[in-house]
Amino acid sequence: MLVGTLAHNNGRMFMAKITGGQVVAKALKAQGVDTVFTLTGGHIMALMDGCVSEGMKVIDVRHEQAAAHAADAYARLTGKLGVALVTAGPGVTDALTGVANAFYANTPMMLIGGRHLTREDLKGGLQEMDHPQLFRSITRWSTTAWTTNRLAEYVATGARHAFTNRGGPVFIDAPWDVTADMVEENSIVWPQSARANRPAGLAEDTLAEIVDLLASASNPVVFGGTGLRWTQEPEFLAVLDDFVRAYKAPVFLNSLARGSLPWGHPYLGNRSRSEALREADVVLSLGVDWDFRTGFGKKINPDATVIQIDQDPSKIGWNRDVQVGVVADPGTVVAQLASQLDRLGRVDEREWTSQIFASEKAKQSVADEAASSDSEPIQPERFAREVADFFGDDAIVAADGGDIVSTTAKWLRTSRPGGLLDPGPFGCLGVGAPFAIAAKAVEPDTRVGIVYGDGSFGFNGMEYDTLIRHNLPVVGVIGNDGMWNNIRTLHRIAHPNSVHLSELGFRPYEKIVEGLGGYGELVEKPSEIRPALERAHDAGVPALVNVKIADQIRLSSAYGM
Repeated sequence: MLVGTLAHNNGRMFMAKITGGQVVAKALKAQGVDTVFTLTGGHIMALMDGCVSEGMKVIDVRHEQAAAHAADAYARLTGKLGVALVTAGPGVTDALTGVANAFYANTPMMLIGGRHLTREDLKGGLQEMDHPQLFRSITRWSTTAWTTNRLAEYVATGARHAFTNRGGPVFIDAPWDVTADMVEENSIVWPQSARANRPAGLAEDTLAEIVDLLASASNPVVFGGTGLRWTQEPEFLAVLDDFVRAYKAPVFLNSLARGSLPWGHPYLGNRSRSEALREADVVLSLGVDWDFRTGFGKKINPDATVIQIDQDPSKIGWNRDVQVGVVADPGTVVAQLASQLDRLGRVDEREWTSQIFASEKAKQSVADEAASSDSEPIQPERFAREVADFFGDDAIVAADGGDIVSTTAKWLRTSRPGGLLDPGPFGCLGVGAPFAIAAKAVEPDTRVGIVYGDGSFGFNGMEYDTLIRHNLPVVGVIGNDGMWNNIRTLHRIAHPNSVHLSELGFRPYEKIVEGLGGYGELVEKPSEIRPALERAHDAGVPALVNVKIADQIRLSSAYGM
């Protein structure tokens, strides 16, 4: 069979036939996709064959939820469309949680699910289900692709929806016979430029208004959030640095915006955000969600002027009134502001900024003291500092847990977008290994790690098998207190005399990884954390270091308390 080549028939030229699976693969490659994540199944055989025949990297995982999480991380790291292929019925439903997590993180990803044969529709075919209905509340677009020679259009349309506003996941239901059928390649419409490619900035009068507000501020704060990660401004990192160094206001970054300024940047705060927002007179909000992670906007000085820039109009004024609310690409706006530095007025160091960073230094000193403890069980702050020192500035770290991640994130030296891959506002556990799979597939020469709570390891711990099969050496580390500490803390407050179902007990998770063919080590002394992590890295295989830590008796920051 000739595939994708010209053939002759009595002097006539025509394109040979290709499968629907190849159409999908070619369409994905046209979107810049080079890697897909999957778990094998009969309904998607043609899709998998198409991706392999087109030279794409295909990584098969052990659970469809992991495939969706990996596609999420791929998009966050590359800025391209993340793609997962899953089989019909339970394959699709298994991926649902991963899609929901991507939806609330505004990740442009595409889940393609297999579907029963069209000729068996409504007859009770194998794993028959109307999948799109499941996804309509957690995707930007959800549909069934009914025609083989239009599959490329479905992919292009899905990509356009995935990158609309901030971005989000889409779902395409692909019937088995539609993807297995063959069509002549020249009968297919191949979209080439099917989505917006010029970022929207500010009108001149609005830009002038914002420049005037920023120039007159005495206690300004710049705050970047998830929406900042999906900017289309190509020189975003450079212009952000230029703007911040000239404006000299304290800057805070959360969620996917972390790493937009490198760790140690002179104007980047880490521990004093609440204080800064409480005393600010002008807040420049760049793609920030005023949700539970930011106190629903109530932590901002009620008399402050809020300038909110976001690509998603539904985010403007959400939970917090704004004085200037603009639908625009936050990165493009930063570039416009960076071009107006003379109008902003280049300032010497601000007394306000010095005040905030004096507070920052004092809070860091308290954390440093806690992190110096040699007590056993190991204190969480000590664990966090040792882990951060090991991973350094250039690693990609997947965060998978509750309290232990909240503690460790303040220490990790995130210096690039995607350097810290956290679940996002959906708070989904089980992202660690899938995120690391994608990171190592995208950047095989980068140090990739996972920070786990012992509870979260139980969700997708078997994905260490995927890491081992695909030769993706990562270093995972568990802060193991033997309980669901996040829930136990709440129990202790609400029901002090009865703590139910929060005890896990201390388990030798490192032996699971050893049994699969990786490297595992148990650590019980603080002085052994760093040497164990170095040995894990030097082993050259996927590794897990299981660290026994003390109970964290405090209210979880995950609940905004």
